[in-house]
Amino acid sequence: MKIPALDLKKQIAPIRQEIDAAIKEVIDNTSFILGQAAARFEQHAAEYSKAKYAIGVSNGTDAIALSLLALGIKSGDGVICPSFTYYATAGAVASIGAYPVFADIDGDTYNISIASVEKVLAKNNKFKIKAIIPVHLYGQCADMDGVLKLSRKHKIKVIEDTAQAFGAEYKGKKAGTLGDCGAVSFYPGKNLGAFGDAGLILTNNQGLAERLKILRNQGNKDKYHHLVLGRNNRIDTIQAAVLDVKLKYLDEWNRKRQEVARYYNKNLAGLGIKAPFVPGCTTHIYHQYVLRAPGSNKRFVDYLQAKGVDSRVFYPVPLHLQKCFKYLGYKAGDFPEAEKAAKQVFTLPIYPELTQEEKDYIVAQVETVSSLSAKQFRS
Repeated sequence: MKIPALDLKKQIAPIRQEIDAAIKEVIDNTSFILGQAAARFEQHAAEYSKAKYAIGVSNGTDAIALSLLALGIKSGDGVICPSFTYYATAGAVASIGAYPVFADIDGDTYNISIASVEKVLAKNNKFKIKAIIPVHLYGQCADMDGVLKLSRKHKIKVIEDTAQAFGAEYKGKKAGTLGDCGAVSFYPGKNLGAFGDAGLILTNNQGLAERLKILRNQGNKDKYHHLVLGRNNRIDTIQAAVLDVKLKYLDEWNRKRQEVARYYNKNLAGLGIKAPFVPGCTTHIYHQYVLRAPGSNKRFVDYLQAKGVDSRVFYPVPLHLQKCFKYLGYKAGDFPEAEKAAKQVFTLPIYPELTQEEKDYIVAQVETVSSLSAKQFRS
């Protein structure tokens, strides 16, 4: 049996006519850049998130970079972010000339460790820290109470990396609406995915929203009158139209992902593998269902892949050990929780369209590989 990590064909098929009609509308009116469908999606996204403003942009990476620029982060400033996340978080920081300042993660949630951030802020850093980017990794929110407390104490800006958690909630508030900005990715593989690249920025600050709209659109508010040095980071109208259709189904899709996660949790209990830990302050929308092996994740991933189960590692190399960030001067051992997680975590397929037969097969394969002697899983 072959079970992919995600099956977009199964997701799209039931709503294909709606999507085709939405795309046709854009083609018929030829408003391909910041057209009516883009404005409509922004309105619906803001209503869904209960944010005052939603600004459609080109992708999730640009959503972070634009947020930094709009908040006044400049070349040479320091921006704290977790070492255990996707490259884009720190890559966006570096792209505007700022410096990623890494922190370790919590060993249970894999989100940024408040204790580690406190240590970073207490150091005599070689550049002034102006912002922090908590990543809501895998689909659940970081400790935003802790993040916001530190931001107030140290007067730093907060940009929530909501790329994997659009629709999750922290104490009743949607992810991406608690900090100064929330940066969202609609990469096709996300719970709410476009048919290409697209992103969104959420904010409750009117002035910030206006700056973001200007920055994404070549620095102009009125055509050919450029107020600032802007960027070409507008959302494509066709992508917005697709997302507007799919947004109506997001909560139901997330609910079904949660059902699959509960099934896995129940049927994999007692195998010596650590299931996802979800603190009471946040919901989890399971962009990824992540298990933790007692030893190396490689044996689990290799076995499952050989049996047709598309298991993966998110992420095998922490950012502080990536070659592209070598210039920052970090070394192995600096962030032990991030390094340990990279060697132990692995995913199982989790999406709404998984059949009972597929779920049973996945569980059976995990049970089989887990029953092998612990000695075999030592690196």
